[in-house]
This record gives sequence, C-alpha cells and structure tokens, in this order.
Amino acid sequence: MTTTSISRRMFGLAVGATAVLLNTGAFAMAESLTERSQPKSHKVSFLSGDGFVVGNLYLPEGHDPSRQYPAVAVAGSLSSVKEQMGGNYAGELARRGVIALAIDYRNYGESGGALRQYEDQSSKAEDLSAALRFLKARPDVKATGLLGICTSGGTALYTAAKDANVQALTTVAGFFSEPDFAAKIFGGQEGVDHRIAASRTARKRYEETGVIDTILTYNPGDKTAVSASPSEYYFDKTRGGGVRSWRNEFAVMGWEPWIAFNPVAQASKVKAPALMIHSDGAAFPDQARKVYNQLAGPKELHWTVGKHFDFYDQADTVRQAADRVAAHFHSKLV
Repeated sequence: MTTTSISRRMFGLAVGATAVLLNTGAFAMAESLTERSQPKSHKVSFLSGDGFVVGNLYLPEGHDPSRQYPAVAVAGSLSSVKEQMGGNYAGELARRGVIALAIDYRNYGESGGALRQYEDQSSKAEDLSAALRFLKARPDVKATGLLGICTSGGTALYTAAKDANVQALTTVAGFFSEPDFAAKIFGGQEGVDHRIAASRTARKRYEETGVIDTILTYNPGDKTAVSASPSEYYFDKTRGGGVRSWRNEFAVMGWEPWIAFNPVAQASKVKAPALMIHSDGAAFPDQARKVYNQLAGPKELHWTVGKHFDFYDQADTVRQAADRVAAHFHSKLV
C-alpha cells in the first residue's frame, strides 16, 4: 500500500500577477449546484490502460432503452473528482436529453492506479478514450463526444486530436497551457527547472521506497502550493471542498508532465465540431482564444460572463452553459 507524505518545499507559484493561476475575485453569494442537485446516477467502471476507471453515469429523464441518445464523457479541473464540476455538468446534460458520464481519472477518486494524485495527460487522455469506448458499446448510444471543464478542456484536446470516437467536443472555462506560458506562471526557466528537478527526485524516491511526496494543489497565498491564487470553490464545504473523495494533493513527481502540458499544440489536429465556452473572468482568456483560432474543424466560440469558479457550480452560469453544450451535442451527435 502506498504511503503518502506531505512535502512543504517551495514549489508554488511565483509572486506577481503572472503567478495567479485562477484569480477569480470575490465570491458573490448565489445558488450553488452539488451532486445532490443532480438526477440519480449509476456507478460504472471499465478498463483503461493498466487499470480501471470509475464513473457516474447519468441517463436522461424517462430514459427509453429502445431509443438512442447522444452520449458524452465529462471531466473536470486539476485534482477534481466526478462528484464536483464534472458531475454538475453530467447531471445537467442528462436533464437535457444527453447520456453523460462523469469520470474519475486513474489515480484519482475511486478509480484505480498506484500513483495517487499523479498528473499525467497521456494517461488522462487514455481514460477519456476508454470512457468513449464504454459509451459507444451501449445500445442506447448513437454517437459520442467529450466535455472538458478547466484543465480537462485541455486534456480533451489531446483525446480529440487522435480519437475518432470524439465526434463532437465542448470545453467550458478551459485551461490551455503550453511550455512558454508555463514558464511565465512558474517564475521563468529557473522556476521550471527547479520543479522538474523536484519531480525527478520525487519519482526516484517513489521507485525506491513507494512513498509519494505531495504538496497542496490549492492554497491561497501559499507559495508551496501548485496554485496560490484565490480558490474559494475548494475551501467552501458547501461547494467543491465538501466532496469527501476529493483530496487537495498534487504528487510532486507530476511537476514534469504538468509543466509539459501543451493542449495548444493539439488544437490544430482537432477536426471534430467544437464549441468553446469562456469569459474574460475565466482562466487565461487569451490562451482560450489562441486555441480557438487553431482548431481545424467546424467551431464556435461562445464568449459570456462569469468568474472562473462560477462555471463549476453556480446555478445560473452552469445551466446557461449546459443549454449551449446540450444544443451542440444534439446537433452534432446524430
């Protein structure tokens, strides 16, 4: 059994405006969606890579097994689990006539994997493909697509770039990094080199001892965390912070693949019809515009209003986005 230890080394974001990963401003009180707000789901699991993925499957109200529906795999932010923003959108899509599967990536939540809390985009992209294969095998599914929220907006581009089962794609408040951009938010080349060195040291320690060194993923003002910016969604027990299976931990050996995360480079390979939903208040809007401009297939950019975390669980924002997302999938997954 893997032992996890907490490391408090200086691996956090650099001081300054470029270090603010998700600066969402003050939180205005509003109705928050939770898993309890959504229709009842069905727990499912399926093989992926060398392990298995667990997901919550949401079926449309009045689901008729003799009919066929558009079906979508849904995943969320860095370190998130299926009961957070992924479940919110999956439930809302089911209300709108779409079969939706919110997943835990391997190494997170209820899914398998020995490298707990380890960030690896190739593994995550594999899991999204496995989710699409699972959906496609169902007799009530006519076509399959992906919805990625925040980091998974970028991850979904990796999958869409090479998997023909991505017949339509949507991102909501996507986080779209690339190496030059990562250097800006992590304190330049020195900060990048420091984190990569720490990543390799942690990997070696794991291989020799089985110990996974971790740091906090989110902690406002804490330079040892991955994100030191305001992260109210994760610290509010009535919102994402109240989800039991979520762990505010990042495996230090994941720094190297996290820094290498480059969905921008995947955009030009994506030919599936794509809808991007973003705002000036969401994470790094210029990166979202950059991705949109490079998408190779039919595309639509819906520029709206809202702070980043509003897109995770604020009822009005999520439902308006879900209306757009569902309409996109109904029109493209035929």
